[in-house]
Amino acid sequence: MIAQPIDYFLVAWFVLAALSTSYVAWDQFKHNPEPMVMKWGFVLVTLYMGPIGLLLYVMADKEPRPGEHESFVKPLWKQGVGSTIHCVAGDATGIIAAAVITAALGLPMWIDLIVEYVAGFAFGLFIFQSLFMKNMMGGSYWENVKKSFTPEFISMNAMMAGMAPVMSLLMMGRDMRAMDPTELLFWGVMSFGVVAGFAVAYPVNVWMVSRGMKHGLMTERQAKTSKPEHEGHAMHAQHGEPRQHAGHHAMKPDVTRPQLAAVTMTTGLMLLAGMTVPSLFVNMRLSARDVGGAIMPPGMIMSWDTPGDAMRDMSAIHPRDVRFTAPAVARGDQLLEPRLEAGVKVFDLDVSVVRWNILPDVQVEGYAFNRQIPGPRLRLNEGDRVRINLTNRLPETTTVHWHGLILPNGMDGPAKIVQPPIKPGETFAYEFTTEQSGTYFYHPHDKVDRQQAFGMYGALIIDPKLTTAEPTADHEYVIQLQEWLKREGLTYPAMLMEGGLPNYFTINGKAFPATDTVQMKVGETVKLRFVGSNNNFVHPMHVHGGPFTVVARDGIVLPESARFEADTVNVGPGQRYDVIWKARKPGKWLVHCHIPHHTTNNNVEQEGGGGLMMVLDVRE
Repeated sequence: MIAQPIDYFLVAWFVLAALSTSYVAWDQFKHNPEPMVMKWGFVLVTLYMGPIGLLLYVMADKEPRPGEHESFVKPLWKQGVGSTIHCVAGDATGIIAAAVITAALGLPMWIDLIVEYVAGFAFGLFIFQSLFMKNMMGGSYWENVKKSFTPEFISMNAMMAGMAPVMSLLMMGRDMRAMDPTELLFWGVMSFGVVAGFAVAYPVNVWMVSRGMKHGLMTERQAKTSKPEHEGHAMHAQHGEPRQHAGHHAMKPDVTRPQLAAVTMTTGLMLLAGMTVPSLFVNMRLSARDVGGAIMPPGMIMSWDTPGDAMRDMSAIHPRDVRFTAPAVARGDQLLEPRLEAGVKVFDLDVSVVRWNILPDVQVEGYAFNRQIPGPRLRLNEGDRVRINLTNRLPETTTVHWHGLILPNGMDGPAKIVQPPIKPGETFAYEFTTEQSGTYFYHPHDKVDRQQAFGMYGALIIDPKLTTAEPTADHEYVIQLQEWLKREGLTYPAMLMEGGLPNYFTINGKAFPATDTVQMKVGETVKLRFVGSNNNFVHPMHVHGGPFTVVARDGIVLPESARFEADTVNVGPGQRYDVIWKARKPGKWLVHCHIPHHTTNNNVEQEGGGGLMMVLDVRE
């Protein structure tokens, strides 16, 4: 599924890889006089390396004109290409197969690399070298195993030295989809890794071909022709000796022991570095299951000890998890009417992944109660017996906490402390009797920094038994605050940490100028219920056009002697303030956060502002 811009490139890459492989296979089997093992080698390598494999084939091995293959492939650099192709075809096949298996088994990355090395070396030595080339080299299978061991060991070390850091650093980088074989990015990293492995293995293969330790490109004609003697015969890869019969490609190494020891030691050190150096930068103890295909926010600092849980917590919502796209004009905080069952007010809530417009042209992915952000408003009376059935349709566990309420401990919501987390697909019933009145809200208490940041909250207003128990106004408006992080087409949980700082801010799920406007007349009053449903900042909420009266805090009505006049109130996460503002003069009076950055949209003002702004429109 397309989730990042790189996915478009990968789609194009693999389309070209398929076309390139088709062409190479057609031309090899129809026109090119290579031995069968080399035909398959070029086909596999082009499958893994895409257009780069096609380029190597055309430049180094494709017979330019009939009968010219022998002279065309004779240069040492082309012979080195052939030797490396043969190495990569066998080794990469084993490595890729092992990578898929280890990912499915949930093995950590450091074990993954070891298994891949063993599988690649074994497949290259026992299958591609000793078995597929047995008839060409002559001798028994085990004789070929013995003869091929050292060249294969050197070549495999060099190749894995190139592949290992590419796989480790890219798979364990920002986009952990690269660890999941069901994702296109996994295969993109494999392809890039094979390219890097080829590049590192090529120089040592050129040297081994020059010293008679490995075969390069060869030619096998089905029948003799009247062409000159150097054409129409199989060529010995190193010395240009014409060969006509199978079994006559036996090698005659020309290398000293010190040379062999030095090259073997060097490629061994290269392998050690390629396998271990990435552990200084990424957590090699994690597996594909630990990270779960998470995509990290740009700028998040990850190191060798970053836990997998932290990565999943900070990761973006994957677009494939979205179950509903709300209309652009949809509003959150809609009143949810209960049904009565034996005197109990029953509310049905479900939480799922939705796509939500915070601006007409800006969508976020979010966790929504009843497909709206914020979730529906629950309005109760003091003394009501209520039951709230919560169905979890998220891809992770959750719970709900009823912030500030006095209720039985088992109904309070903290996951693993007072209740088991609600698993995906399960329903849990919260039941209690309200003992208070005032402004409250509900939010998750399992993975709170992630789930609440994605919009999983809603207002809970409890009216008092006595209507005179709290101050009233001509109008009422609930203001629920939130921060968002939208980058590169994905939504991440906004957090006060590296890489997690928000760039959008909303009132009731909308950013200015898409926020609501409250219509009033001069002399009327409005009760603004500020709710700190946000996760991160203290928002100094300011109202233009004169002071307001703070009449309640955290659901508790202040005595008249404790009420005070102000024009700004600091609303921290979890806090609630009820204020009453009087319209003294006509005009459009702003309600906004007094941190200027919080009144922008992605650092830009639109129509005079953005983010945490709304208008009280007062007329005569």
